[in-house]
Amino acid sequence: QVQLVESGGGLVQAGGSLRLSCAASGRTISTYAMGWFRQAPGKERESVAAISCSSRNTYYADSVKGRFTISRDNANNRMYLQMNSLKPEDTAVYFCAVGPTCYAYPVPNVFDSWGQGTQVTVSS
Repeated sequence: QVQLVESGGGLVQAGGSLRLSCAASGRTISTYAMGWFRQAPGKERESVAAISCSSRNTYYADSVKGRFTISRDNANNRMYLQMNSLKPEDTAVYFCAVGPTCYAYPVPNVFDSWGQGTQVTVSS
């Protein structure tokens, strides 16, 4: 079973940038879809971005399209989320997750393994 650890969260001013990293261990992730999700207080967990096993396909939520970029480095068993032009509404705990196959529909209940989350706070 794969273990996932997110890092890179923090406090940033609106308009700033952060790069989140997800390190996988215990199992190679090269044949599995991966995704980023977030959950704000009192809100349901929502999809942010997802990427297929070979990076052939990507998905972005409308709210982050054009600002966030998902990528993965299969050789190093990592996934990243570059977050630019951050807005206060991006404030949430961000989770990385691994899907069961190379392609996975970008909804939380499709994904099998989850990290512990990293807090992103964007101040106005």
